[in-house]
Amino acid sequence: MRPLAFDLNAEWLESDGCGGFAMGSVGGWRTRRYHGLLAPALAPPSGRHVLVNGFDAFVETAAGRTPLSTQAYAPSVLAPLGWAVLQEFRNEPWPTWRFALPDGRSVVQELFAVHGMPWVVVGWRLEGAQNAARAARAARLIVRPFLSGRDAHALHQANDAFRFATDHEPARRGESRLRWRPYEALPAIASAANGAWRDEPHWYHRFRYAADAARGFDAEESLGSPGEFTFDLARGPAWWIVGQEQTAVRRDRRGRTTTVPLSPLLAKDGAAAAALRLRRAEEERRAALVPARSTRARGAVAAPLARAAAQFMVHGRGGMTVLAGYPWFTDWGRDSAIAVRGLCIATGRRDAALKVLSRWSQALVEGVLPNRFPDHGAPPEFGAADASLWFVVAVEELLAADARAPKRQRVVEPGARAQLLSACHSIVAAYASGTRHGIRVDGDGLLAVGVAADSERPGVAPTWMDARVDGRAVTPRVGKPVELQALWWNALTFLADTTAPGGRAVAPRGAAASPPLPFAKLAARCKRSFLARFWDDARGLLHDVVDVDHVAGTLHASVRPNQLFALGGLPRTLLSGPRARRLVDALALQLWTPRGVRTLAPDDPRYRGRYEGGPRERDAAYHQGSAWPWLLFPLADAWARSRGDRPAARHAAFERFLAPLATELERATVPHLPELADGDPPHDWRGCPMQAWSLAALLQAEASLALR
Repeated sequence: MRPLAFDLNAEWLESDGCGGFAMGSVGGWRTRRYHGLLAPALAPPSGRHVLVNGFDAFVETAAGRTPLSTQAYAPSVLAPLGWAVLQEFRNEPWPTWRFALPDGRSVVQELFAVHGMPWVVVGWRLEGAQNAARAARAARLIVRPFLSGRDAHALHQANDAFRFATDHEPARRGESRLRWRPYEALPAIASAANGAWRDEPHWYHRFRYAADAARGFDAEESLGSPGEFTFDLARGPAWWIVGQEQTAVRRDRRGRTTTVPLSPLLAKDGAAAAALRLRRAEEERRAALVPARSTRARGAVAAPLARAAAQFMVHGRGGMTVLAGYPWFTDWGRDSAIAVRGLCIATGRRDAALKVLSRWSQALVEGVLPNRFPDHGAPPEFGAADASLWFVVAVEELLAADARAPKRQRVVEPGARAQLLSACHSIVAAYASGTRHGIRVDGDGLLAVGVAADSERPGVAPTWMDARVDGRAVTPRVGKPVELQALWWNALTFLADTTAPGGRAVAPRGAAASPPLPFAKLAARCKRSFLARFWDDARGLLHDVVDVDHVAGTLHASVRPNQLFALGGLPRTLLSGPRARRLVDALALQLWTPRGVRTLAPDDPRYRGRYEGGPRERDAAYHQGSAWPWLLFPLADAWARSRGDRPAARHAAFERFLAPLATELERATVPHLPELADGDPPHDWRGCPMQAWSLAALLQAEASLALR
C-alpha cells in the first residue's frame, strides 16, 4: 500500500459561527467525546450539546459492499474499515474524502457546517466509469446515523428514557423529512435527505475514545441509531441536511398552538436543491475570508489559515466574540483578547476586531474583564488580573491599524473610538485606585495583584499561569509579576499618548466624571521602579515576581518566558540596549523549541518536560515546562527589537523562531495549531487541539515580523 499524503489521526473542524461545530478525525473514527457531526451551542456561544455523534456509511455495487466509515470500539477494534479504501482527504474549502470502490469508481464525501445556523450538510457523489453498463453502474448508499443528546463534556450510555421514535413529515417523492427527539429536555433534531428512510432502531455499544483515555477520563459510551437512509448514487449525488430544529409557537384565534418551522433552508426546494444552494453560499462566504493582498513573507495569506482563523470568530452574547479554542473552550477574556490581535487585526479584519472589542467593553466590572464569560448558566469569573490589560493592548493596536488604513476603508468611527477609549480609561482608573482580586498600584508605581496564600480568603492565581492541583495554584505568582508590569506600563503610555499637551487625559465622550489621571507620570514611576527592582545583572535576566505574596523585598527568580513581554510582544518595550539582547539570548537558549516556548527552564528542579497522564499530572506540568506556541511571537519580536528592529533583524527572527512552525503548518493535513507541546523532544502536541492564540501568534508574526 502506498503511503498516504495525509494524517489519518489529524482532526478536522467545521464551525457554524455560533459556537457549535462538527469535528472528527480524518480516518473517520472518533477519538474524543467532543467529536461529532452536530454539536450546536444551545446558549451561543456556549452550552454545546452533541446531538448527532456520527454515522456509518456503505456503498453496495455489483462488486460488493464497501464501507465508507470507521468506528473505534473497545477494547481496540476499528470497524468497519472505511479508512482502508480512503484515497484522498482535502480540508479546503471544507473536509472532503475520496473512497475507492472495487469496480474502479470512487465516492467523494464532503461535509460542511452552515454559517449562522446549527446545521450541517453531508454529500456523497460517484465519480468514474460512467460509460459502464447500467447494471454495473448501480450503486446504493446506506447511511445509519448515531444519536445521543448529551452535554459535549459528558458521555452517553444506554437507558430506557432514550426515544428512538422517528417523526415523519411531508416530503417530496424519493425524499425524507424526519424529526428525532431523543430527550424531551433538549431541542429536536431535524433531518432532510434526498433518500428513503427505514425505521430500524438499535443501540450501538462501547464506542471508545482513545484521546479521552490518554487524558485520564472515562472513554466509552453507547449511542442510539433509529434507522437508516438509502440513496441511489447512480441517479445523482446524495445529500443529507441535519440540524438543531428551530421552531416558533404560533397561537391561532381559538387559542390552539402550532409549531412552525423557522429554518429557511427547506422552505422552497427539496433536500438536494437546498443543499446545493447552501453549498454555493458557503463557497462564496469562505472565498471572501481570504485577503486580496499579500500579508505573508511567502506570498498571500494562505486560504486555509484565513479560514481557520475565522472559525474562532463567532456570534453570541448579543454580539461577536472570540472562542479560545475547540472543542472545549468558550470565549475567555485573556485568551481571546490576546488572540484577536492575530486573528483579526493582523489579518486586516478590523471590522471584526471592532465588533469584538466593543462588545467586551460593555462586560467590564470594576475595571476587570471576565476571564470566563457566563457559560451555560454558570456566572462569569473575574480572576484574571491581566485580561483587562490585554484588552487595552488590542484596542491600541486596532486604533493604530485603522489610522494607517486609507480613509475610505477605516471602520472605527469617532463614537466607537470614544467608547473604546472610555473603557481603557475605566480599566486604568480602577487598577490605579484598587479593585477586586487584590489588584492595585503600590507606592513604587508597580502593579500588585492577587491575595497572599496565607490569608483567610486566598484568591485565584491572577496571571495566565493559573493551573491548580488539589485546589492549590501550581504557580500562584501573587505579588508583582513581571509581565503585569509590562502590560500596565503599556496601558499607561498608550493613554498618555491620548492626552492633552498638559499631560492629563482628555476624558473621552461619555466617560464618567472623575479627576483625570497623570498617565505620563505614572508610567515614568513604573518604569523607574521596574528597572531598579526586576533586573538581575548577575544572571542577565529579570525576576519573575517581586514582593512575593506582598512581602516587601522577596522575589522569584525562576527562568520563565513572562519576562519576554518587557521587550517584545507589546507595542512598547520597557527594556532596551545591551541588557535586552543579553536577556533574550539567554531565554532563547533555554526556553525555545520548534513548537513553542517552554514555561520553565529545563534545569529547574520543578521542570516537567511531558504533559501527559490524568488531570492532576497534566495540570502540574501545564506551566512547569510545557511549550506554548503563543509565546513564539513575543520571543521573536523581542529578539528582533534587541537587534535594532530593522527589516533584516525581523526577517531573521521569523526564520529562526517561527519558520519551523510555519512550515509544519503549511504541510499539515488540517491548518490548526494545538494549545501546547511537550517541553522535551520530540515536543509532541498536547492540550486543546485547536487553540486560537496559537494560530494568532503565527499570523501576527507573519504580518509584523516577516514584512516590516
